Amino acid sequence: MLPTRTLKELAAYLGGTVQGDENLAVNGLAPLENAGPDKITFLANPKYASKVAETGAGAVLMAPGGERYGRNVIEVANPYLGFAKLLTLFYTQPHPPLGVLPGANISGQTTLGENITVYPGACIGSNVTLGDRTVVHPGAVIYEGVSIGADCVIHANAVIRERCRIGNRCIIQPGAVIGSDGFGYAPDGRSYYRIPQIGIVVLEDDVEIGANTCIDRAALEVTLIRRGTKLDNLVQIAHNCQIGEDCMIVSQVGVSGSAKIGNHVTLAGQVGVAGHLTIGDNVMVGAQSGVPGSLAANAGYSGTPAMPHKDWLRAMAVVPRLPEIKKTVSALEKRISELESKLK
Repeated sequence: MLPTRTLKELAAYLGGTVQGDENLAVNGLAPLENAGPDKITFLANPKYASKVAETGAGAVLMAPGGERYGRNVIEVANPYLGFAKLLTLFYTQPHPPLGVLPGANISGQTTLGENITVYPGACIGSNVTLGDRTVVHPGAVIYEGVSIGADCVIHANAVIRERCRIGNRCIIQPGAVIGSDGFGYAPDGRSYYRIPQIGIVVLEDDVEIGANTCIDRAALEVTLIRRGTKLDNLVQIAHNCQIGEDCMIVSQVGVSGSAKIGNHVTLAGQVGVAGHLTIGDNVMVGAQSGVPGSLAANAGYSGTPAMPHKDWLRAMAVVPRLPEIKKTVSALEKRISELESKLK
């Protein structure tokens, strides 16, 4: 059963202000269109403000100064963030510690923290450290020498290869591979000689890795994902890369070896990043862009090759007119040719 909270309690939790009945109690969240009187809803996009007048919700989470339409309101500076926090409050409960369940395969040399859970089918190698309250789901494989911090969740069928280090409060989604071999081969005539990849991967605190994402171990030292960075599903991070703090890397992004990405960088879906380049802090790269060279900080880029976003918009505005422009250029070429013939 979901907990019940008054608007006064929720406002205190969110750091917001109640407009209306602060003693009204709600027991969860729902969309504007479907919310009932026992639910709170949220308005994150002002273009949907008129729906506040029509909602059946008991209260609305919204930015200060918006039209209330007579509704009970909690005003917060960032309604979308408030929505996320209320989802956590109402629907996310701490995982009850279950210990090591029958069917889990754990080496006797493993160091286990307090209140952990290891499900049947998990396989944990020797000299592994699991921090307090960490959960390892069925089918996860953790190689020897791995260190995992506190409050982590390793989901089903994830693989963490030898000696990699995982910080606190990290989440690794199903099928992700941390520490797979980097793609390194030395040409040997017409064939290729495999270069051993003897480095590791380090995930700092609060990093999240999406399903079926692969992060390659470094050839010699460390592939590093810094604090707070989030990787979506199906992302590829090659060996020796360094990803900064609080980055958002969206599905199907590929980052080539030894690239260095700054803090608070967003790479939208299907962005491709070449190796041995640097992307500065606070950069945003639009979907399906190709990045062949380094990008300066504090700017947005799009296109292939990536260019400043405003330049890309101007270029794309011309594309639909290219057939017409081609016809015009052909006609001009023909006229110039005729004039040149007459001049001769």
